[in-house]
Amino acid sequence: MEFQVPIREMTPGQTVEGFYLLKEANARTTASGKPFLSAMLMDRSGEITAMAWDYSGAITEADAGRVVKVRGEVTAYKGASQITASRIRIAREGDEYDAEALVPTAPIDVDAALERVRALVESLEDVDYRRVAQTLLERNLEHLRTIPAAKSVHHAFLHGLLMHVGNMMELAEFAARQYAEVIDRSLLLTAVLAHDLRKDREFAFSELGIVTAYSTEGQLLGHSVMGAQSIAELAAELELPEEKSLLLRHLLLSHHGEPEWGAAVRPMCAEAELLSYIDMIDSRMEIYREALAETPAGEFSGRVFALDGRRVYHHT
Repeated sequence: MEFQVPIREMTPGQTVEGFYLLKEANARTTASGKPFLSAMLMDRSGEITAMAWDYSGAITEADAGRVVKVRGEVTAYKGASQITASRIRIAREGDEYDAEALVPTAPIDVDAALERVRALVESLEDVDYRRVAQTLLERNLEHLRTIPAAKSVHHAFLHGLLMHVGNMMELAEFAARQYAEVIDRSLLLTAVLAHDLRKDREFAFSELGIVTAYSTEGQLLGHSVMGAQSIAELAAELELPEEKSLLLRHLLLSHHGEPEWGAAVRPMCAEAELLSYIDMIDSRMEIYREALAETPAGEFSGRVFALDGRRVYHHT
């Protein structure tokens, strides 16, 4: 029995016991009517599926985001490791574990990333867009600095939103200068800052800050619509010219590019199209980064759902 093995270091054949964060939990029944629990566990090093067969305990979907104690055997299933749990329970008062070791965080210097975002905001040439960006940064500073950018797929860790927005602003800064004849730099960078800020209301968070579910508002409206609403309110407060307010809202509503990817409208100006590409580039590169981190050099990863089921080759 090995205690508190980091998830990334688990290998089939090990018997492990320890405390992990319960990211997802689903109580189900087999075809023969027997109950079982399918769960996703996580720590700072990664995620792993845990299966508790013949399980009729108290853990349900509502417990997502809580810490659990698990004992079980690491097995292989469809090319990936998983835990067949013999015991699983919610952590109790008095249990000793390192909460920080359970929560994945962005591989960035948070203070330096935030200062770079602030510097780019202060560099905006257009006074109106700069006022919008400054106000957005001031009012959303805490959750921009802290929350994940997604429930899964990419940047789904603490400080993930800051990492994502910071990367995108750097890409937007380069692209705006490269295509200066067609791109309004101030409009583009302000929209990049704003595009995911309403994820603070789209998601429900655990006490450790991880996304556990979509909020009711998030499911009914989504962060793009809520972001456009926030921009409309701020534009009215700051007495922004109507066209600038309209353009910012259009960029937010179209930043997923196509309706099948979640865009309310397709991009209809150069800045909107460029924003959608920059968003895709950064999200895709993060998906590759995470897949490569789990794949030995010279080997292929398992199928990556977010890349349409493709496998990633980790070249030497």
